[in-house]
Amino acid sequence: MKALVYHGPGNKSWDDVPDATLQKPTDVIVRTDTTTICGTDLHILKGDVPAVEPGRILGHEGVGTVVEVGSAVTTIGVGDRVIISCVSACGACSYCHEGLYAHCLADEGASGIGWIFGHLIDGTQAELVRVPFADNSLYLVPEGVTDEQAVMLSDILPTGFEIGVRYGRVKPGDVVAVVGAGPVGLAAMMTAGLYGAARVIALDLDENRRDRALSFGATEQVDSAADDWVEQVMAMTDGLGVDVAIEAVGVPATFDACTKIVRPGGTVANVGVHGGPVELNLQDLWISDIAITMGLVSTSTTPMLLKLVAQRKLAAERFATHHFKLDQILDAYETFSNAAQTKALKVVITH
Repeated sequence: MKALVYHGPGNKSWDDVPDATLQKPTDVIVRTDTTTICGTDLHILKGDVPAVEPGRILGHEGVGTVVEVGSAVTTIGVGDRVIISCVSACGACSYCHEGLYAHCLADEGASGIGWIFGHLIDGTQAELVRVPFADNSLYLVPEGVTDEQAVMLSDILPTGFEIGVRYGRVKPGDVVAVVGAGPVGLAAMMTAGLYGAARVIALDLDENRRDRALSFGATEQVDSAADDWVEQVMAMTDGLGVDVAIEAVGVPATFDACTKIVRPGGTVANVGVHGGPVELNLQDLWISDIAITMGLVSTSTTPMLLKLVAQRKLAAERFATHHFKLDQILDAYETFSNAAQTKALKVVITH
């Protein structure tokens, strides 16, 4: 089969590799029909995730058709159309019982880490994918939901909602700022309304993304490159600051930006993947009674979000801006990694 293989920082290629095969009775093999590229894949290629070893097949998002089923799998059958969740769950450990699949204690990949695809085991940017714990880590795609919609439920929609909106403790009437209007930031904007946010302020350096944010749930937008961006946000909130500031980039400057605009008693929810240390000015923040949250998505909300997509309550297809075939995946990476020029949000890659 063909797959996108990581060969160390800055080095990837579309290679012939051995076909994915069943290794455990709880596995299935999925033929990849649709996949995409995540900002985390770019972090890996920059060397920000050293646990990813050369030779690893990248990717943790996908929709496909089951072609082979392990002997212990009970709820998934050959021919089923499924969403591959970016986080795997054994369903039996203490963290899985809490719905905290991000810290699944099974020994697939590494105990305590639920994100294994394209990280600790081979991922979804391939013609075939081995999926461990299939009964708990795959979601059947309902009739009427397209692959283009479904692939957004592998990662970005649950990530934006769980780590941004839920961890940010958004409640009815809140003013929410999202720093970073990339796919995950837009997912947080799209789902903030589920918890009753009254206003959503999008901050980004890129004018195109700020403008797009207004169709994803943002009510206002601010150019974070402006000299007075803090003053602009404060003016929108009667000088108090926002109730919830969601960091959706993963660099020190955007985290610091969130701490500057959150009100006393508010929450900073860090969603972005950071590749290095971030300075925390605790000497200034301690007196403000703010909460800082962070985490890796558990995808426990995927079934709920899938229902909303199926009922046209969430327009997941809006994230898709560019389309490629699987053998054009290197072109897709080029387009996605130059999003400022190409205006890419999510690239949809089909078999």
